Amino acid sequence: MRPIVAITVGDPAGIGPEIAVKAAADPRVRAACEPRLYGPHTPEALSFFSRGKVSAEAGRAAYDTVVRAVVDAEHGDVDAIATAPVNKEAFALAGLPWKGHTDLLAQLTRTPRAAMMFHSDALRVVLATIHVPLADVPRLLTPDLVDFIIDVTSRELSRFGYAHPRLALAGLNPHAGEHGVIGTEDDAVLRPAVDRAREKGIAITGPWPADTVFGRATRGEFDAVIACYHDQGLIPIKLLAFGRAVNVTLGLPIIRTSVDHGTAFDIAGKGIADHSSLVEAILLAANLTRFRPDR
Repeated sequence: MRPIVAITVGDPAGIGPEIAVKAAADPRVRAACEPRLYGPHTPEALSFFSRGKVSAEAGRAAYDTVVRAVVDAEHGDVDAIATAPVNKEAFALAGLPWKGHTDLLAQLTRTPRAAMMFHSDALRVVLATIHVPLADVPRLLTPDLVDFIIDVTSRELSRFGYAHPRLALAGLNPHAGEHGVIGTEDDAVLRPAVDRAREKGIAITGPWPADTVFGRATRGEFDAVIACYHDQGLIPIKLLAFGRAVNVTLGLPIIRTSVDHGTAFDIAGKGIADHSSLVEAILLAANLTRFRPDR
């Protein structure tokens, strides 16, 4: 029996509805699952939004769509969720406090913490911090946070075929701090977290200089790299696999995947948006349902 995958259209003023409709009709998707569209995607429904423009109305619609999909996933009406992109500014205009899907989904599912991973054949990256100013990253990289990110990454990678994943932690500072010469966080916070994880039997090393660790992972030395902040992890994954990488939320009681790109307001409504990343997200979501305990 094919799993049912909810496809949320994201911000209706962006490319989400277009790529959702295209992906739902893709033969590869139809063979892998039963796709179910959530949110405004017909010409009539989309006529209420200004395509290509940020608005509170579109932000609220995107939020409401995600809520409906999560409720259905928790009730077992769908087996997984694959999401098209939302817009953070539109969320803010709608008075919504969340910076994106990850923190929203954590709250909706009553999950204390969740983590963002980008998955591709070439590279897998987990982010310790996500949508925060770069100036705040050192303060947010607490021992408690780093311990959680390492633990959830090690535990959940088994669903992706890595029974005993080999993890690498990227350093925060250039050259991973050079033993305190270029910053103290790597020695004071990151290295002790690696030591604690190894004592629990987790196969992790680091912190490694970020300018080399991702290349080492692509050559097969590591199964995943934990990055300290958003751009540190997303630059290499998007260079290597843009359009093929899948955003996966780790730590949730439901399966959620997403695209590796944004709302692309500049091409919304033009019929030229590439739906390949959403196809990959749907296929991965369908595949992950095999590891659900009730299937």
